[in-house]
Amino acid sequence: MSQVDPFTRENIAQGLLAAADEMFYTWGRTSQSTIIYEVLDYACGLTDAEGNLIGQANGATMFLGAVTFSAKAMLNKFGKDKIKPGDIFLTNDPFTGSGTHLCDVAAVLPIFYQGELMAFAVNKGHWNEIGGKNLGSWSTDATEIFQEGLQLPDVRIYDGGVFNEAVRDIIAANSRTPEMTLGDLYAQTAALRVAEARVLELFGKYGRDQVLDSIRFILDNGRKMALLELAKMPKGVFYAEDVLDTDANGIEDIPVKVKVTITDDSFECDFSGTGPAAFAPVNCSFFGAQSGARIIYQALVSPHTPANDGFYSPLKVIAPEGCIFNASSPYPVSCDWEPIQILTDVVLKALAPVMPERIPAGHFLSIIGTIIGGVDDRDGRPFVLCEPQAGGWGAGYNKDGERGLVAICDGETFVIPVEVCELRYPVRVEQFALNPKVGAGRYIGGHGLIRDYRILNSHAALTTMASRHKYAPWGLNGGKDGSPNVVEVHRRDGGAEGRATWSHEPLDQGDLVRFVSGGGGGYGDPKQRPVEQVFRDWRDGYITAREAEQDFGVAIDTENRRVDAEKTAGLR
Repeated sequence: MSQVDPFTRENIAQGLLAAADEMFYTWGRTSQSTIIYEVLDYACGLTDAEGNLIGQANGATMFLGAVTFSAKAMLNKFGKDKIKPGDIFLTNDPFTGSGTHLCDVAAVLPIFYQGELMAFAVNKGHWNEIGGKNLGSWSTDATEIFQEGLQLPDVRIYDGGVFNEAVRDIIAANSRTPEMTLGDLYAQTAALRVAEARVLELFGKYGRDQVLDSIRFILDNGRKMALLELAKMPKGVFYAEDVLDTDANGIEDIPVKVKVTITDDSFECDFSGTGPAAFAPVNCSFFGAQSGARIIYQALVSPHTPANDGFYSPLKVIAPEGCIFNASSPYPVSCDWEPIQILTDVVLKALAPVMPERIPAGHFLSIIGTIIGGVDDRDGRPFVLCEPQAGGWGAGYNKDGERGLVAICDGETFVIPVEVCELRYPVRVEQFALNPKVGAGRYIGGHGLIRDYRILNSHAALTTMASRHKYAPWGLNGGKDGSPNVVEVHRRDGGAEGRATWSHEPLDQGDLVRFVSGGGGGYGDPKQRPVEQVFRDWRDGYITAREAEQDFGVAIDTENRRVDAEKTAGLR
């Protein structure tokens, strides 16, 4: 039983969360990369001295709980006896604790109070350039991880407060944009020290015992809250199958299977039967799979409960060694967001029939990770435009799908604003519009987006990958499937091609790259959509008159801009 009064305990708990939030905002304000300060492709959190997550600031959901794995990786490698005040560690090793791809670098700072290890401050984010065979470091045609960039296997960047210049020099020598990469490193480590200062203030104000008691309460209460919510959920065993279809390295379709078992005290996701790891960057490590499972567990069990390891304790993940959700070195993982995304979606698909109030139809799913890079004609320096694309989400049992929202694993991230793109990079954004193709239904899927980049530089290169290219987002309860993702290259000479995957594709001045993200699946019988709503959809330009008639059974007199009531009655 806690020895701390509830008011003090809550002050301490909120103070710890505030420390994680301040770390988050500090890194965002001081970073040099648009992927950090505009897209927010990073996360920050605190763990206890054993590496158990205490709290985490909002950020990229794919990093949900990943700070835990990074802290525990340091403990596993060095042990508490070799960790000292002033140390800061770096890791991007997907197979020991970083969990995602090599561009996602985690920094870990142990927090000591009166000589005793009390906690870890951890942040993790996307570095735009860390070497590898392609500009931007991740590539869609890699066949082994060694082609994807510099690996940092749990190393000290600060040793007892002394900066490790050798590690700094190795990072700089392996990056095409060393100034920006090191700038992000300095911002990242400075943010850790802000969190350390705030945590030490709590220890100084409330004392060792009260803070540690409050941390234990946070974890214990998180588990209790999870069990309360699990008790309300449907119990049983639920199955689903899907396909990962990125067409990377000629690997077209990878089967994905899940068995979800829910009891009063556990939420188990078993991915046995999923396809084997591939010599293409469509794999993730088991740590990545656990992060993906945490995303969907949190969304379904209790989206508003603070993230901590107590809350996640009922979650169990089974992914057989050697499948795409549990790859090992040297399998490439640079586009690991695609398997992690499909992992979350197949769980949703399994539970959709029994949780209609929580689960919408399928969404566009893919990050459609984007790199447009090259050497800028204006100053002779490399540039890397790196961002996700937003798209359409599925309709729910009582609502249309969200339009132009980033995919589930991106969480609190954003696309780069048009003005920033055109200021920072030699491109012009010529279109940023809604994709009109969505899944029809009583409630329609959300609209994807169309974004055009005109190349103003003499030369550039495109790297991108999209799943849900052949298989559109699924509809629910009679709703129609949504529309697929595609990336098109329109040449200045008039040639054009659309694909799911492009790897370091040469571009010339005047070429245009068009990203078309899919529309979400529909929910319910389209002919149950109210006639007046279908008319408004047509009036507002979301559907054509032909689609109104064919999909929804509503005939529109376009000349008089009204519904043809008699014809509509016959269609419905």
